[in-house]
Amino acid sequence: MALPIKEHPLRRAVSNELHVRSFEPVKAPARVSHLAFLCGERGSGINVDHLKALLDYFGAPVPESVGQYLMADLGGIRLNWERHTEFVTYTFTQLGDFDDPFEQAVIDELPKQWLEQCPGELVSAITLAMEPASYPERSVDDLTELFGGNTVIGSEVVGGKARAFSDLRIHFDGYSRILVRNENLTEAQAGRLIKRLLEINAYRAMALLGLPLARQAGRSLSDADKQLADLAARLLGHMGQDAADSQSRLLGDLTQLASQIETLSAQTTFRFEASRAYYRVVLQRLDQLRQQRIEGLQTFTEFLDVRLAPAIATCESVADRQRSLGERAARLTGLLRARVEVSLQAQNRNLLESMDRRARLQARLQETVEGLSIIAISYYGVGLVGYVLKALAEQGLPLNPTLGMGILAPLVVVGAWLFLKRVKRHILKQEKV
Repeated sequence: MALPIKEHPLRRAVSNELHVRSFEPVKAPARVSHLAFLCGERGSGINVDHLKALLDYFGAPVPESVGQYLMADLGGIRLNWERHTEFVTYTFTQLGDFDDPFEQAVIDELPKQWLEQCPGELVSAITLAMEPASYPERSVDDLTELFGGNTVIGSEVVGGKARAFSDLRIHFDGYSRILVRNENLTEAQAGRLIKRLLEINAYRAMALLGLPLARQAGRSLSDADKQLADLAARLLGHMGQDAADSQSRLLGDLTQLASQIETLSAQTTFRFEASRAYYRVVLQRLDQLRQQRIEGLQTFTEFLDVRLAPAIATCESVADRQRSLGERAARLTGLLRARVEVSLQAQNRNLLESMDRRARLQARLQETVEGLSIIAISYYGVGLVGYVLKALAEQGLPLNPTLGMGILAPLVVVGAWLFLKRVKRHILKQEKV
């Protein structure tokens, strides 16, 4: 009976997430082939279709939908398929005795056409063999010969219940090799150990994908650092200048450089962050091996710490350098923009002062024009009064037109002045409204 309680829509999904990276028990002797393909974050559909094609070829049940993990029986070969964030892995396990652990890979029994059509790019290919304690124990010379004469690394794992050996190199057949000797492992412990060893190699390869990019980005950052120093020197050299065209060119060059730094950061940030995350997983898996030293051999942790840690440190250093350059370019751009704004404000202040002088001059000219206008209006006004007085004198009135014009002239001037003043006040009042 189901719980009569409304549950969160993600409750079952997050619960199942604890089991999607499970393992299968393995009984020695056994051989394993492991492939990891870089397919990006959006390659789920084509990878699932490719997986279903393999299941169909072997007559295994083909599920309608595939999640992050799938186990299947291919008739004597067990398949474990896992979907990670940006890569997928195929693990093929075959039980049974063998003479040479690496003479033939399990994957050789798969259809060649299916292998040729695998989507994505191969980043890791491993052939692993697990021998039981009943097999003859190999000497260091035997191990060296088995790994093509390369230096062998190895350690006791799972608290001494097994031994693991490898050279972590790609051999002529395209595979890396891992040999495990099962001293006293249960089948569950053997399955977990194999999964951890395969994950260490896959995550190690994914973590190192950032190193070539870091080296390339480092060269670009060196050029950008030099250009930024040159631009800073140019900015310092223009501190006493107000040439707008010079500042404009400098701002354009600085903006272009900042864009280049941001573009490079956008192209590399994800890869560097992914390398850092994969490196943490490698360290976690190495810790879970519970290694103990075998006299004369480097442990997996020692070997990877010497080689992998500097690579990740390089990625982190380049990422920090990118952030520092971006911040410096932003500060320099802000400083230059502030200078441009100050220069523009000074230009605006000078322009306003010039406009103010012109306005005062225009006001004075206007007052002069107003005075001339009063004189002109008064002149014509007195003339009109003279015509009136002369007409009245001709009609027999005892008037002296010239005397009358002289007496009325001041009144006409005052009237003209009051009239213009009133008109000006009215216009100014309308402007304020």
